[in-house]
Amino acid sequence: MRYLLTTYKMSEKSPEMRATAARICRDYLHGVWKHVTADNIVVKRISGGLSNWLYNVQLPEGATPTRGEPRQVLLRLYGQIHGERALEGIITESVIFTLLSERRLGPKLHGIFPGGRIEEYIPARPLLTKELADPTLSSLIAEKMAMIHKMQVPISKEPSWMWDTMAKWLDTATNILENIQDIDSVQLENVKAIKSIDLEHEISWYKSLVTQQKHPVVFCHNDMQEGNILLRQNTSKPELVLIDFEYCSYNYRGFDVANHFSEWQYDYTAADYPFFHERPGGGPTREQKLNFIRCYLRTIGKEGQVEEDKMMSEIRLFSLASNLFWGLWSIVNAKLSQIPFGYWDYAASRLRNYQYLKEKMIASGPDGGIKRKVADLD
Repeated sequence: MRYLLTTYKMSEKSPEMRATAARICRDYLHGVWKHVTADNIVVKRISGGLSNWLYNVQLPEGATPTRGEPRQVLLRLYGQIHGERALEGIITESVIFTLLSERRLGPKLHGIFPGGRIEEYIPARPLLTKELADPTLSSLIAEKMAMIHKMQVPISKEPSWMWDTMAKWLDTATNILENIQDIDSVQLENVKAIKSIDLEHEISWYKSLVTQQKHPVVFCHNDMQEGNILLRQNTSKPELVLIDFEYCSYNYRGFDVANHFSEWQYDYTAADYPFFHERPGGGPTREQKLNFIRCYLRTIGKEGQVEEDKMMSEIRLFSLASNLFWGLWSIVNAKLSQIPFGYWDYAASRLRNYQYLKEKMIASGPDGGIKRKVADLD
């Protein structure tokens, strides 16, 4: 049976929603969960949108677990699924979630059903941007990333995800930039700056640069920013859990690391427009990068100066990719997303940083420094 509800029935107060939550928990959980009903179950909606509806579901007050079952779970119901690619994406993400759960790299998986899944509910909070620089937390993040990179996942091993995604977003972004009549006038300066960049050329140039040499390809998270790294509460020592595996794929190792370091420069907790703070100079120092790299290499069993230098080179090269990638993402979402966020400001910021890093690379030595001088950049 497929558990699907129309949007107006998704409230936790809806009798149909409560009945659905109780039925799913009875079917897929064990112990005392076999006796929950729509009348006694505790349901709290966490969030709801076009893609997923999330609920915290708890046992009735006074109910005592009998076989080690959880007292509360996270119930995820998928939104409407349109098209074969969307369905394929959900299947892939479910496989990835299951593997990460088994390796204790993500929340525990309690059940998968047609239309959603039941996950561990984690009493935790996302990290703050400034906490990414904490030496202890940074080492733990490096270890988590390394463990993900060591995984063998039954999906395509070709590093095509980044290029395919940028190509798809480029088509949409080009269309948006060619039809700016309905764009808010206060954004015209950002739009003008973005339109001055030949995005198609930049992607082509950068792809040519990357494919001149072979770079390590591993299974990547691809979005390890602070909001996707949870710090468990009420533990004797820091313990991190990764979430949001939407962008997981095989990709260049350097992208995952460089992208994480790029996030040190952005704080998404601003209460007012544009709802983020850019932190110039907030990126990691050389020593902070080396601390991260050494923890990473120790976890995968490849320590040494040669490996350290190789990773530093990858980080410099793929820092361009991070800014170009999320710049395109932000242009697309400026038109399509309903979430309040300064997408045009963010796109302009990321593309400005991309241009800065590109100019720095080209100025690094003879012949543009493109083939041999990437490793010499700081």
